[in-house]
Parts: sequence; C-alpha cells; structure tokens
Amino acid sequence: MSDLKRPVRRTSKVAIPVSGDVRAKPSGAGAPRAAAKGPRSPRPVDQATLIEIFRRFEEANPHPEGELSFVNPFTLLVAVVLSAQSTDVGVNKATALLFPLADTPQKMVDLGEETVKSCIRTLNFFNTKARNVMTLSRRLVEEFGGVVPDSIEVLETLPGVGRKTASVVVNIAFGIPRIAVDTHIFRVSNRIPLVVTRSPGETQEPLERIVPDRYRLHAHHWLILHGRYVCKARKPECWRCLIRDLCRYPDKTAAPA
Repeated sequence: MSDLKRPVRRTSKVAIPVSGDVRAKPSGAGAPRAAAKGPRSPRPVDQATLIEIFRRFEEANPHPEGELSFVNPFTLLVAVVLSAQSTDVGVNKATALLFPLADTPQKMVDLGEETVKSCIRTLNFFNTKARNVMTLSRRLVEEFGGVVPDSIEVLETLPGVGRKTASVVVNIAFGIPRIAVDTHIFRVSNRIPLVVTRSPGETQEPLERIVPDRYRLHAHHWLILHGRYVCKARKPECWRCLIRDLCRYPDKTAAPA
C-alpha cells in the first residue's frame, strides 16, 4: 500500500464521459458515421444515501481493523511500506520474521540491510523496500528521536512513503481521520458512486470532503474491506452486498445458481 517510486498497476478504471462532439472520419464514399456515445457514469449518491451507506457499514462492523500485523507506529509504518504491490498476507509472513528482531528504528538500523532483505525476500521489490526501510529508520533515529511523526507532510518526506502510506499511518496509529485510497477504495467509491474520479490519487480529497465526521475515521477500512471481499474487481458479489439497494452500479450480479 505504500508508494514506491515505480510504476503502479492500475485496475478497474472508471469510464468518464468526454464532453464535446467527436467527429468520425468519412469511410469511403459514405457519409460520416455518428460517434458512438459511451455509457454515462451515474451521478454520485445524495447526502442522505451516503449517510445510510456508512450507517450500515458501521452497524455490520463497528470496529473495523486493517489486516496488516504490527505492534507500534513504527512497525505499522514499515508494514505499509512493505505492502506496495504485495498482499497483506505476504507482508505478514515477512514481518513475522522481521519484527521480532527489530521493532524500533534503532533496532532496525542495528539489524542491517542484508538481514532485512533476508526476512522480506519473498516480497516484490524486496531490495528497494529493504533500502527504504533502512533509510527511513536512520532518519527517524537522527531527526525524530526514534519516534514516528503524526504529520502526513513530514511522513511523506521519508523514502517509500507517499500520501497513501502516510494517511494509513496517521489514521490507524494516531486516530487522525484520513481516507487512504487504494485500488479497492477507488473502485468501490466510483461504482456506488460516492464520487466520480479518474484515478486513486484524485479520490482522497473529495471522499474526505463528503464523508460525515462520525464515519471518517473508519471509512478507509469499511471501503477497503468491502472492495476486497464483496465488491470485487472482476465480478462483484452484489447478491450479498449490504448496500445493494443504495448502490447505482448498473451491472449488478445475481447469486450463482
């Protein structure tokens, strides 16, 4: 879930209507063909529906939790950095080896990069991730007294940490209500739709603006878990969706026979 400086795969992009006329070129002697119009995205749900959606999420799961294993803000930060283009299950297997050896920035520095690599070598880009973990650990020791800052802007200056990673850390470790948007949240938010956006990167701000204060702290977890286990990318399981009647996604699926 972190932001490595590498290309990130994009999934489940939402088609956005293009305004203006699109003129087709003439084909042979025939007249110009009319441009085909793509499907229009549904309008975002109204405020009352938005509130009901999150009310149901809260009722079904009042205290949602992330699936990454950690013991303190530092290990949470490391786990999220390691989760870039890797599954939470895979990260947890790697950190089960790493965190008993180093659960503070100073211990991580003392452990050394090669040992970190040996613990996380099952993860994608483990060389880059090990280097980032070592560098951010040194900076935490040298500049912040070994304490993880609770500022998104400061966290973003650490290697391997972007807006998404920083938002996860401050949300979970410090209870600051931020909505970190990954591909699951981007997909769910645009399917319902809560918002209509073109990329995960431009989704966080409008989501945080519309989600009521009461629900904002846990909104990240509710949406990501919904996208991971119900509103799946290839075939959403609409028949068991608790907000099916509120969702405006036009291609709802039926229960398997």
